[in-house]
Amino acid sequence: MKMKRYYPWLMAVMGMLVLLVSNGLTVTGLTAFDESLLKDFGWTRSELKLRDLITLVLAGWMAPFLGALIDKVGPRKLILGGIALLAALYAAYAHIHSLAHLYWIHVGFAAVLVAAGLNVAVIFVSQWFATHRGTAIGIALVGTSLGGMVFPKLGVQLMQTMDWRAALLWETAIPLAFLILAFLLVRSPRPGGIQPWGADTLAAKAAAGKPAASSLPDLSYQQAMRTRTFWVLAFVAMTTFFSIMAVASNLFLHMRDLGFEPATAGNGLGLMFGLAMVGKFVFGFLADVLPPKRVFLVNLAIMAAGAVILATLRADLIWYSLALFGLGWGGLYTMIQLLAVNAFGLSSAGKILGTITLLDATTAGLGIWVTAKIFDLTKSYHVAFSLICGLIVLALLAATLVRDERARAPQA
Repeated sequence: MKMKRYYPWLMAVMGMLVLLVSNGLTVTGLTAFDESLLKDFGWTRSELKLRDLITLVLAGWMAPFLGALIDKVGPRKLILGGIALLAALYAAYAHIHSLAHLYWIHVGFAAVLVAAGLNVAVIFVSQWFATHRGTAIGIALVGTSLGGMVFPKLGVQLMQTMDWRAALLWETAIPLAFLILAFLLVRSPRPGGIQPWGADTLAAKAAAGKPAASSLPDLSYQQAMRTRTFWVLAFVAMTTFFSIMAVASNLFLHMRDLGFEPATAGNGLGLMFGLAMVGKFVFGFLADVLPPKRVFLVNLAIMAAGAVILATLRADLIWYSLALFGLGWGGLYTMIQLLAVNAFGLSSAGKILGTITLLDATTAGLGIWVTAKIFDLTKSYHVAFSLICGLIVLALLAATLVRDERARAPQA
């Protein structure tokens, strides 16, 4: 009985593991292999990073369509299919022989990110929580940061005893093992089964004539698209996803340019994603006890401070910049998802979050490629990192316009 009581929190942890594997292996984990790929094939940085643009843009354009599927069939089947595809693609990655081959594999990674990525995990976890949703989503989103901490360092460690192809084959075991775990544990709430966390509390409040925020009517997809908050959240997501992916994907090479050893460069990614992991949980918890919009603005301010320091290109300050950048981004990552679910409800969350993903994934992919292209042209990251500073400041200004759309909607 006690196990059933805390089952929703187990599902929050499963959401975390979904993102650990899917995002960690497709987005950040591969950066440890960049130097080896550039050396073996002689590609430019922008040619290599075009792979990420392909993955994220295609993931963005697939997201609204699969988002509608999430609303109809639920997340479990998508998660299992996405993780199975990831294992197959990682095995194929170990046998790449050309840019075209690389790019086709990253087309497949786009499907992985949509089927077993952010939107699915957020909706899956949100289904299990009527209260404390901010904390639960924060726990789930820790997975993306944990992947950034674990997998680049794992790749570096493996390549100390084997070549990059063998290392990729060894890492194929990770999605295979998780596929079995997900098959056994991942479930959505069903009538007559275990209730979402806090459902009894909300029912008691409603019986006492004290309706909670989650009892407000959900907005339809069309209604959400007509609100100011939807477009503000989309703009903030676009500018900040451009920034974080640009930095994360180029950080390993940037730190190598500054003279750091490969293991230390891997530690740089570990620090940034480690603080992001802390930020996701801490700020998710704070959003349950403080006004979420206030937490949202603080996250953006912290991230902007880190970006300013990073743009100086000073090796002695890089650790401070990565700590601030990661901490601010981690909380922001949680808040965008939480504010969207709170503002519009769960009924059309798949399509709403899918449309935001279409927009932010496109700019995230562009951030990776544009940053590498600017480096190819200028032989420096200064211009690209300065651009990132400007975008985050614009996001901070826009975020002041967020409001609670469900509370403003006409009541039935």
